[in-house]
Amino acid sequence: MISRSVIFAFLLSLAAPLLATEQSLRPGGIAIVEIGSVDTDAPEVTLGDQMLLVMKRGDLWVAVAGIALDTAAGTIRISVNGVESDVDISGHDYREQHITLENQSFVEQSPEQLERIFSERKIIDAVLTSFTERPMDALSLKAPVPGKQSDSFGYRRFFNDQPRSPHKGMDISAGSGQIIVAPRAGTIAATGNYFFNGNTVLLDHGQGFITMYCHLSDIGVEEGQPVATGDVLGAVGATGRVTGPHLHFGTYLNGTAVDPAIFLSE
Repeated sequence: MISRSVIFAFLLSLAAPLLATEQSLRPGGIAIVEIGSVDTDAPEVTLGDQMLLVMKRGDLWVAVAGIALDTAAGTIRISVNGVESDVDISGHDYREQHITLENQSFVEQSPEQLERIFSERKIIDAVLTSFTERPMDALSLKAPVPGKQSDSFGYRRFFNDQPRSPHKGMDISAGSGQIIVAPRAGTIAATGNYFFNGNTVLLDHGQGFITMYCHLSDIGVEEGQPVATGDVLGAVGATGRVTGPHLHFGTYLNGTAVDPAIFLSE
C-alpha cells in the first residue's frame, strides 16, 4: 500500500502518477485520471451530473474525482468531453462507531426540527455541489488546527444504538476557543448555525473542492470573503451534535465527502 506521505507528495507536486491503491481508489477516496496533453484545451470531465476538478500534471491534464462512500466495489464511469470511460474501484469496510447522547433531540427530531434540518441541508448541499472556475495546481492542505487527528472518517455511526449516516469528516481534538485557520486559499461560500453541525464555515477552494468546519464556538469570517492560507476562520467549540469540544473537518470533491487524511500533510 502506498503511504500517506507518498500520496501527499503527489498532491503537493503533481509530479508522479498515483498508483491504484486501496488507500485512494475506494469509497471515500479519490480517483486521479490522466486525460490528455496540455497542448489541448482543458477537457470537460464529469461523474454523473457533477463536474470534476481538472488540472495540469507535467505535460498532461488530470481529473480528480471524489468517490462517494456508498459506492460499491466495481467501476465508476466518467465522461471526458462526452466520451465515457470506466475506473475500477475497490471495496472498503469501515468500522462502526457507537455514541451515547444525552440530548434525545439529536437522535429523534420533532417535525419543527426536521423542517429546520431540511432547510439547512439545502444550503449546505448547494455549496457542496457548486463548481467555481479557478485554476488549480495542487490539492494539499495544512492542518486547520493542531491536535490529534482521528481516523473516524467513514465510520458507520450509531447514536443511542440507532443507525445514522456515516461520519463524513475527520474529528481533530482541540480545546474550546482554539483558533482555526484556512488550510488553503479560497472564498467563504457559507456560514451558519446548523442543527447538527453547530456553527459552521464552508470554504470554496475552486472546481468543486470544498472544506467544511463544524461545531465552532465563534465564526470569524463572512460569506463571500476571500481568505489566504493561514487566515483565521473561527474558533473550536462544542455547538451542534457533539459530546465535547473538537473540530469536525470535512473535505469534498464533486459534491461528495472524501477522507481529509488524503490531503493533509504529516
